Amino acid sequence: MLTVENVNLHYGAAQALRGVSINAEMGKITCVLGRNGVGKSSLLRAITGQHAVSAGTITFNGTKLNGMAPFNRARTGVGYVPQGREIFPLLTVKENLETGYAPLDRKDRFIPDDIFSLFPVLDSMLSRRGGDLSGGQQQQLAIGRAMVTRPKILVLDEPTEGIQPSIIKDIGRAIRYLRDTTGMAILLVEQYLDFCRELADHVYIMDRGEIVHQGAAETLDTPEARRHLTV
Repeated sequence: MLTVENVNLHYGAAQALRGVSINAEMGKITCVLGRNGVGKSSLLRAITGQHAVSAGTITFNGTKLNGMAPFNRARTGVGYVPQGREIFPLLTVKENLETGYAPLDRKDRFIPDDIFSLFPVLDSMLSRRGGDLSGGQQQQLAIGRAMVTRPKILVLDEPTEGIQPSIIKDIGRAIRYLRDTTGMAILLVEQYLDFCRELADHVYIMDRGEIVHQGAAETLDTPEARRHLTV
């Protein structure tokens, strides 16, 4: 389990997270929702080590992550799909996937077949440069790259942003498959309400750097939840 307990995070004098506590259980999809600018991406930066927390603790399967460099968090099993994908545009699809080898032992440095089963387009484009792919294909590549690291928890920051509906369905199927077949924890930050409603086992809603609602996915239809999601 990933446990975030009473975490604060600052950018200079500005406080982005205020006493945030969440759990992401193994074998379940946990979704964090909220309007723009409420701290969702800051929470993921704290978890993945992209930004140091000011207070609180983050642990994964009993290992304290506070102060641990991002590459060491990857070695503990934290896989990250950042907002905007951040693939390497001049590297080929195959080379982008191989960048996921970094935290692995030599014997594990191969691309799992599951990636091509979930995203067949990547197999047909292995020699194409990443920058030549469409936005949806780049998103599939970013998820595939994270899968290469053999994560125990997959952290995704708005994977449906700017993606066409058919590929959103493919991404949803992939996330559900990974939960059901690998038992990994999946932590998903998203603004697309229907996507979370269909996938999530548990949801959190953030507002102004705080958790203001949590519960099963069905609770997204309650007046309390909708109050924090409507613009």
